[in-house]
Amino acid sequence: MISGVNTGDMKRHPLNPANSGAPLTRRDALRILGSSAVLVATGPISAAAAMPAPAQPAATLPKAQYFPLTDVRLLDGPFLEAQKRDQAYLLKLEPDRLLHNFRVNAGLEPKAPVYGGWESVAMWADIRAQGQTLGHYLTAASLMYASTGDAEMKRRVDYIVGELKECQDAAKTGLICAFPDKAAQIENIVAGRRTIGVPWYTTHKVLAGLRDAHLVADSAAAREVLVKLSDYIFEVAQGMSDEQFQQMLRIEHGGMNEVLADVYSLTRDPRHLALAERFCHQAVLKPLAEGRDALNGLHSNTQIPKIVGFERLYQLTGKPEYHMAAEFFWRTVTITRSFATGGNGDNEHFFPITEFANHLSSAKTMETCCSYNMLRLTLILFAGNPSADYADYYERTLHNSILGSQDPATGMMTYFQSTRPGYLKLFCTPFDSFWCCTGTGIENHAKYGDSIYFRGDAGEPDSDSLYVNLFIASTVNWRQKGITVRQVTSFPEAGKTRIEIGSASPQRFTLNIRHPAWAKMAAVRVNGHAAESSSQPGSFIALKRRWKGGDVVEVEMPMTIRTELLPGTTGTAAVLYGPIVLVGALGHEVKPGENLHVNERTIGADFNEHIDVPALAGDVGALPSKIKPAGAPLTFKTQAAGRPDEVTLVPYSHVAQQHYNMYWKVQGV
Repeated sequence: MISGVNTGDMKRHPLNPANSGAPLTRRDALRILGSSAVLVATGPISAAAAMPAPAQPAATLPKAQYFPLTDVRLLDGPFLEAQKRDQAYLLKLEPDRLLHNFRVNAGLEPKAPVYGGWESVAMWADIRAQGQTLGHYLTAASLMYASTGDAEMKRRVDYIVGELKECQDAAKTGLICAFPDKAAQIENIVAGRRTIGVPWYTTHKVLAGLRDAHLVADSAAAREVLVKLSDYIFEVAQGMSDEQFQQMLRIEHGGMNEVLADVYSLTRDPRHLALAERFCHQAVLKPLAEGRDALNGLHSNTQIPKIVGFERLYQLTGKPEYHMAAEFFWRTVTITRSFATGGNGDNEHFFPITEFANHLSSAKTMETCCSYNMLRLTLILFAGNPSADYADYYERTLHNSILGSQDPATGMMTYFQSTRPGYLKLFCTPFDSFWCCTGTGIENHAKYGDSIYFRGDAGEPDSDSLYVNLFIASTVNWRQKGITVRQVTSFPEAGKTRIEIGSASPQRFTLNIRHPAWAKMAAVRVNGHAAESSSQPGSFIALKRRWKGGDVVEVEMPMTIRTELLPGTTGTAAVLYGPIVLVGALGHEVKPGENLHVNERTIGADFNEHIDVPALAGDVGALPSKIKPAGAPLTFKTQAAGRPDEVTLVPYSHVAQQHYNMYWKVQGV
């Protein structure tokens, strides 16, 4: 969930001592939050000890800034198509049905029946996840409004916020929730009693939705409701000792440290910073900050939001432990714990890095929420250190795990993305699932514009710089310099892109174009003339010059077939074309919507139809030479390599209604 947007330069940074610690305006907060609002702390902080928090934390300013979603627009291509499908689904959902339990809890008459799945008391009485979808919806609608300008999305955001304010006013405590037993589980978890469900996790989604309604969709009322809810949380938890608080954090609590830190950025109330830091789980923070991988057996998506918060708190406080933990976690997960698509885990948990082969047959690998949150972490790390490593991982995961999570026929989303040979994708039902991955899913496809471009931060040596991280057909309006950039590309169908500069007057800045790690060479032409070439994959090509309106930059990045071994194996490999994971299209097609739209989280492993999966013959290193284009874009076929039959390979993101295979047993000839 990349939330919050940067609305422009300020003369002074909000955390600069010259700003005197006054409450932040929305404009100031956006300057800090960029597009990835998050926070964290370095040690257990009791409410009493932390109450006078330092008036001016030693902030660490980001070196690169997000562009507001309002200044980026997608052009024709697969990402725009996915965004439109998501927009259509958001419009089908009824806010009053998502608000049902909130109104009941506040003693108000509901206006529509409650949805099924995780929102239904009858179905999930022992989960207490009711209400989490509304938080996701509020974020998704805010993002979609910023990404498209759709006035209906803005109307819905304002309507939901107004309803939540009515509920909060009626309840009189500051709490707004949709749990069937109201505040009981929050009171239980604070008191150390047995708790049903994950009350802080669900509360985080509501807080985040309100934050995004304010920062992204410009809802002033959302700020008031957000702050009152945050104050309630402070009051209910302030009597807890540090030990009690850390015990409480053993239960999944989402990104509570993140969103409460964002509240502090808005209010400058030291209670909010103290609370954000108390929500830092020391059992996770300490080993990561020390460079120790203690992730085996941990629930993957419970941890990742905490880590995003660590990096955000590093930005706000300058405490190095936070960044050390976040950076070590990112490198550990992306380098040693991820599958080819960028996803991780099995049955929602991390497993030993030597055991990938044992988990390959699982129907429940790669929870989509984990990819979503890993991309949030990647963006905030890139802002602090604009490295092509981050952009390379982001590209791979976005094109495969995220774009591949949506059913192109219906717009529904995956929960798991299975590596089981011969399996298929299963998608949520539109009105009776509402898993966590449905919630993050509706956000994923509403915010593609948040990661394509960055600009140098004011005050940095390279502040007059524009980063082109992703090759997605789009436009960006660089308001601070009066420049527009239009990127025209059919990538990944072709390994090239065209960048057109628009400006009323010449402007000097550095255009940084990523040379992807998957391309051995990259060449750049400016206005038809050779300008730069690079033989350093995984870097940025820096073009520093005086740009004028009408300048055209053409980038060539030859794409090739290659193989990547399953970690810990020597004869099991995935096939990639550039950043695109190619899977075997095995047929056995299922009509859209038939048997594919299920509550996959609980019954996904039951789809055990036997599918014969071919093997590939030859040496792993020589295998790419036996895979040739098959006529259609991004379609390939093996030649004298398939056993017993040749294999047609297509992008993982293109497969939706048929069985597929991602990793291949490669047998000697």
